[in-house]
Amino acid sequence: MRIGAAQFKEQCLALIDQLDPEGIVITKHGRPVARLLPYDQDPARLIGALRGQIEVHGDLLSTGTYWNAVDAKP
Repeated sequence: MRIGAAQFKEQCLALIDQLDPEGIVITKHGRPVARLLPYDQDPARLIGALRGQIEVHGDLLSTGTYWNAVDAKP
């Protein structure tokens, strides 16, 4: 979304409430001068956010293929 600086000034609070992930480009005389982007959430809050919602089947650290290095031939 692109918006002129004067219009942004008039509608600033409403625009912030409706801010999408792509943000807003603010222009003066048709030239981009600033971009308003939403603030990223704290990544630490994401840790454990899906606890109890995901079910793991099998070994996460395995490829599922057995390999014996002793019997391997060069």
